[in-house]
Amino acid sequence: MEIQPDKQNLDQTFSTTVYFIDFYQRDYKWTEEPVRRLLDDVFYQFEETYQKLSDLDPKREHIDSKYPWYYLNTYVTNTVGGRVFVVDGQQRLTTLTLIMLKLLSKAKEFQSKTAPWLERKIAGYSGTEHEFWMNHVQHIHVLEGLMNGVHSSEIDTSTGITAVNMVRNYELISSELDSRLTTLHKLDTFTHYFLYRLVLINLSVDTTHVPMVFEVINDRGVRLKPYEILKGKLLGQIDKIELESGNFNELWESSVNQVNAFRDDEIDSFFRYWLKAKFADTRKAGQRFDGEYHREMFKSDLNRLLKLDHNTPEVKSFLKKSFKYYTKLYVKIWNATKDQSGQCPSVFFNSLNELDTQFMLILSACKVNDPEESEKIRIVSSELDRLFSMLQLQGAYDSNEFATKLFEISSEIREQPVAEIPAIFEKHLIAEIQKKRGTEVAQAFNYQLFRPMSVDRLNTRFIRYIFARIENLLANGMKQQMKHELRHLVTSRGAKTGFHVEHILSRNDENLSLFEGDAERFDQERNRLGGILLLKGKDNISSGNELFLEKLKSYSSTLLWNETLREDCYKSNLDFKTFCKTKQLNFRALTRFGPEELEERQKLLFDLCCLIWLGDDTQFEIVA
Repeated sequence: MEIQPDKQNLDQTFSTTVYFIDFYQRDYKWTEEPVRRLLDDVFYQFEETYQKLSDLDPKREHIDSKYPWYYLNTYVTNTVGGRVFVVDGQQRLTTLTLIMLKLLSKAKEFQSKTAPWLERKIAGYSGTEHEFWMNHVQHIHVLEGLMNGVHSSEIDTSTGITAVNMVRNYELISSELDSRLTTLHKLDTFTHYFLYRLVLINLSVDTTHVPMVFEVINDRGVRLKPYEILKGKLLGQIDKIELESGNFNELWESSVNQVNAFRDDEIDSFFRYWLKAKFADTRKAGQRFDGEYHREMFKSDLNRLLKLDHNTPEVKSFLKKSFKYYTKLYVKIWNATKDQSGQCPSVFFNSLNELDTQFMLILSACKVNDPEESEKIRIVSSELDRLFSMLQLQGAYDSNEFATKLFEISSEIREQPVAEIPAIFEKHLIAEIQKKRGTEVAQAFNYQLFRPMSVDRLNTRFIRYIFARIENLLANGMKQQMKHELRHLVTSRGAKTGFHVEHILSRNDENLSLFEGDAERFDQERNRLGGILLLKGKDNISSGNELFLEKLKSYSSTLLWNETLREDCYKSNLDFKTFCKTKQLNFRALTRFGPEELEERQKLLFDLCCLIWLGDDTQFEIVA
């Protein structure tokens, strides 16, 4: 028989069966809300009757005849090699065990005759071994400590979240039962009610159908995350003996924990990026993985490629090879997003622009145990940063089309040699510029398209990013540390500590006269990137609408790009002078700022962007 239902009270449930925690099950994650709800429900049923029959002797025949039974839900087990594994329901069974531990403590306190009975419901002899019926193998010391009256603060919870929640929930249960069960009579009556009238339905399921039952149960109850269901569907195909000997559960848990260390349930994001990277050639095709990807993986078209459905050898191979390798790669990418000091600084740069699709692109480019892995991470992240920035700086960026374009690139760089990758990005970059600007271009960056770029055509975060990268370049050229962290320049928005866009040309009559009084031309020109600076909040406020020579004073000790407008930036600064000469950069101090100076700074900004995104050896050309 495939499913065997069995109605039982708690006295029967916790009697002779040792329940092992199946690999399908999560850690013990119940927190205060579900525990308190369970207690409230149980006591609501109990109190209604107890108030009417408070003088009734706490005997089984009285409890059975006078107290209504209460349904606690279903738990699912699977018996393999003589062991009974809990497939579903361990959260409730563990909580019930914690309640019995507190009842035992109170029974000893009141010298109740129920104490030996409760002891046998918590632990007993299975053959010659004395074991806890809820056999949390890694956390037995917690159960032992609670049973022996050890104070919760002295119990070691370093074995994981299960131990932490056991102790925390026991403290809650202890407080609740102390306030509710204040007499020996009420304690004994409740203990009889708890063990005799609370009912569970046990479904015993054969191994073949465990994954299906597990998924259906969780679809109809508290939904698990897709990766938790996927775990059951994959590991459920491996014989339990081989599962243990091959450490497949440990492999899964280790990989998942490393990924989830960055963000809660980040492993779901990993699977979505990986599936898109390997099996989606278009954005529309990738959308199938945005939802229940664990179901998509077993559909016929994808299963022809993955071969994971009812195929134990392929499942084991997948876990040992693809899953293990790509989760490690994913962790490596995540670590590179933390700062720019590593070998792949563009991963960090992309994170500043919230370009999370770099995960998909890098996973796509790399094959299992790829010997070019490090170089591919570097190249793909750098090319993505370049593609994104070049399109923005030349008025060719559209967020929707960009997202679509990345899927096309992903499919073309999929497991390609690193030498082929830059040309693929370059092809798409040129094509997109030509499409969006309606003109033939022979190179990735030209001044004719960059010249009119202004702050009103770009979002503020990207503007801050551009000037943060300029600041980084200048600091390197001057051989000094940046005054502010690059991340701070891009992401901080505070009124006092954040960096804000500042127009060099303030709105006043003198500046307007520099543009022959043409207000429309003045507004258009002052917004160009060459006429823009980043200033910290209070510096921005202090500069106000001053004339240029007055503003120059406030640029002292701010960002390096701002200071290059000032004469003192060039005094005794040999490293900067060498940098300008080597890179042929036309930096100079300015005493006025009109149309000519604005054009000069726009061209200088273009030259610096070329150094950043085209490389030092690129011969860039300014087309007037």
